[in-house]
Amino acid sequence: MNNRMHISYFTNTYYPVISGVVRSVETFRQALTELGHNVFIFAQDATDYEDTHPFIFRYPTIDLPLATNFPLPIPLSSFVDHLLPLLKVDVIHSHHPFLLGQVAATKAAELEVPLVFTFHTQYREYSHYIALSQEFVRETIDRWVTDYIQKCHHLIVPSDSMRQVLADAYGVTERITTIPTGIDLEPYQRADGQAVRQQQGWGQDKVLISVGRLAKEKNWETLLAAVAQVMRKRAEVRLVLIGEGSEQENLKKYSEDLGIAAKVEFVGNIPFDDIPAYLKAADLFCFASVTETQGLVTMEAITAGLPVVAVDATGTKDVIDHGQQGLLTPNDSEALAQAIEQVLADEDLRRHFKEAAWQKAQSFEMKLQAKKLLDVYQQARADQKANLFVPVYKEVNQMD
Repeated sequence: MNNRMHISYFTNTYYPVISGVVRSVETFRQALTELGHNVFIFAQDATDYEDTHPFIFRYPTIDLPLATNFPLPIPLSSFVDHLLPLLKVDVIHSHHPFLLGQVAATKAAELEVPLVFTFHTQYREYSHYIALSQEFVRETIDRWVTDYIQKCHHLIVPSDSMRQVLADAYGVTERITTIPTGIDLEPYQRADGQAVRQQQGWGQDKVLISVGRLAKEKNWETLLAAVAQVMRKRAEVRLVLIGEGSEQENLKKYSEDLGIAAKVEFVGNIPFDDIPAYLKAADLFCFASVTETQGLVTMEAITAGLPVVAVDATGTKDVIDHGQQGLLTPNDSEALAQAIEQVLADEDLRRHFKEAAWQKAQSFEMKLQAKKLLDVYQQARADQKANLFVPVYKEVNQMD
């Protein structure tokens, strides 16, 4: 495609927040910009944070005492109302179905441009954060999502697993495309893992590493219980967790209860630019989450050439071919521990997994994924002109 597109992204979370959605938004912004297109990002306000890229526009926010600790954008801005028509956007791409996602839908209709929506999150899996009847909360979420989908001209899902979830839950089978978040390979090629090992004092330890928000839905207790079993056999093993979240103190306490606190390192959040070096410093990537939509952190792990042992679940199984880049297990700490032990005990197997991991990572290169996204934008433009939207073939009251 030779014509420069003007693309507007609406997202409730962007820098300085660290999350999978932010990672996706930023990676596609970078790739599309390098391909010659203009990407305008509309996101939450960020006090004491200075944007380093052009075309970032902020909505005011309100801080609420939520478990997520994310500032919520207020979806009102007279500045954006005035600015957006002047940008002559070709497509509006939303990354959430609520708050700024609703603004995106309204603006797309007003400007008569297509609305594309990336389904980043299994929203029903977060119902436990709302202290109401879970049946009521899940039904309300389903209604919101169903209504939003039908305002869109195309859906993006980051994995085939999520495509199946949308087919099962909402009956969405048309105008939907799988495009995983791309990976910028170059930082992983230049990253110095040995420098991190030396800096962190890991010496000759076998370092198991995992990355993600420290929240209930990430299933960290299963991983800690598995690692505890491994550590009873192998004194040289340590676990490194990158990320923060509401469960951090509970997980530290659980590590103490398991008797492994001295060998579990809670690194906290680190800049995205530092993650490749941390991953390359480790020996094995371990993951137990069962709520991933695409397994982005697992994609980053294999790009660092790490073998993987993980629970066989949505997102993760879209990245890892069992027996090729690593091992997938049932959602059980004992099974996970056995797989970790198997990989640690077999140097030839680790070497095979590492080689296959880097080979698989090539298919996730960010510009390859961005070009697929541009094709979707063109299709969405045609569908918008023909007044065609994403059809939903399942009523909310039919859902589980």
